[in-house]
Amino acid sequence: MAVRTGAVDALAIQGADGPRIFTLESADYGYRHLIEQMSEGAVLLGPDGLILYCNAALAAALGCSLSELLGRPFTDFIPAKYQAYWAELWLVGWNTHARGELPLQNGRDGALRPFSVSMNVLTFSGTPTLAVLLADMSAHREISTIRSVVVKQNALLDRKNEELVRQQAARQAVERAAAEVSRVLEGIPQIAWTADLTGATTYLNQRWFDYVGEQAVSAEQIASRIHPDDFATCMQRWERSLANQEFLELECRILSAAGDYRWMLGRALPSRNEQGEVVQWIGTYTDIHEHKVAQERITQAQRLLRDNNEELTRVNVDLDNFIYTASHDLKGPITNIEGLLVALTDELPIEARQRPPVNDILGMLTKSVERFQRTIEQLSDVAKLHREHGLPAAPVPLAPVLHDVCLDLAPLVRSTGAQLDLDLGDHVAVTFLEKNLRSLIYNLLNNALKYRSPDRLPRVRVRAQPEGRQVRLSVQDNGLGISPAGLRKLFGLFERLHSHVEGSGIGLFMVKKMVENAGGRIAVESELGVGSTFTVLLPQ
Repeated sequence: MAVRTGAVDALAIQGADGPRIFTLESADYGYRHLIEQMSEGAVLLGPDGLILYCNAALAAALGCSLSELLGRPFTDFIPAKYQAYWAELWLVGWNTHARGELPLQNGRDGALRPFSVSMNVLTFSGTPTLAVLLADMSAHREISTIRSVVVKQNALLDRKNEELVRQQAARQAVERAAAEVSRVLEGIPQIAWTADLTGATTYLNQRWFDYVGEQAVSAEQIASRIHPDDFATCMQRWERSLANQEFLELECRILSAAGDYRWMLGRALPSRNEQGEVVQWIGTYTDIHEHKVAQERITQAQRLLRDNNEELTRVNVDLDNFIYTASHDLKGPITNIEGLLVALTDELPIEARQRPPVNDILGMLTKSVERFQRTIEQLSDVAKLHREHGLPAAPVPLAPVLHDVCLDLAPLVRSTGAQLDLDLGDHVAVTFLEKNLRSLIYNLLNNALKYRSPDRLPRVRVRAQPEGRQVRLSVQDNGLGISPAGLRKLFGLFERLHSHVEGSGIGLFMVKKMVENAGGRIAVESELGVGSTFTVLLPQ
């Protein structure tokens, strides 16, 4: 064996007469011959880590020739994950005797082989070198495996050791399972971890260390990463899951390497063996920070929408009350005006009433009072419509209602020479208040006839067909048509697009409200000078 005594490097060889000491200078050839015959690997490294000498055993283990090894950095054969460990051994070896274990990588096929490492400083020609002896541990590990088998066999024969063997087998199963779990968990994008039956962390994948930016593995370090507001709840749920061996799910904020807390979804399940016994816990943390932030924004938006809806409801109630009060309060004055107008007419001599401009003025006053009265009635209808919202509706057959409306409009149809084409499916019914359905159809047909084109006879086509859980009702005409600007304000309250026909601008507003209150939709397509098509979707 190589020894170092004081400033003299020597070789000690056990002989029949006791150990014999050879200095390197006096026994260089014998020393080299002995090194070459060793089954262990031997290498001399310079201060820069380059290989100055290597015996045949180590060259064979590394899969390289001696010429390929000399002058090459020894670190070329050390796996990347063991470079830091080798650096520590290297520093200790130059200062004192150092021992350790690490794998070396074969230069040909990349295979790893474990070695026991022993190193010491030797001096050649006044130059210090680091002598490294490497013992292949592969055979040692194979012997350990054989011994384990023998122990198991002896344990089967020896009842006293049966429990010990069972525990050893269980421990090996856990280790194998842990190794397999570690391999799988390193390949997933989430933070993954395992814990033993007491809840202590036994493994963290690389995603954890990338996230926290440090090798935080102690229970205290991990706990310090959880937001203080979330820590107590997390621990309570974790302890409950451990006690009941049940699925764990929680949300918490974990401090990142950047110094900010991010929301994580933590989940864990107990891993069981073939006997159904829990052997470990396997869990993950999934980053849900963006989801939580978006969820909070949605919650805030919903809260704002709810507040706005409440405010809008209050405004609608106030508007309903105003419309109802206004229409009610205006009935008295307009009735008085109508009475005064009648009284004034009666007081005037017949000749005076028939002379212009008195006759014209009386006629305009009468028409103005009538329009005012109709407007008040329609405002009352609007108020009633708001109050009817939410009332239960029943299925109403469409054909009878359409037939009654056509009878009401028969005088207008005859006077205009209009042609009505009705195309209704069999037994078509809608869930709607019957009086509202009558008002809807009446308004659409009446408008189609009122706003007819002077260049052609009016033709109105009414179709109604089931469409899924709804009924599509369409009213198509060849009338005046509506401009794009008119379409944008068509359903507004008191909006009128034509002044040559009497109207209040309330009808289509009420039609839209009735349809939407019933959960339906109304749309219109129109081309100026060609005609319009109103389409209503109503629930069956």
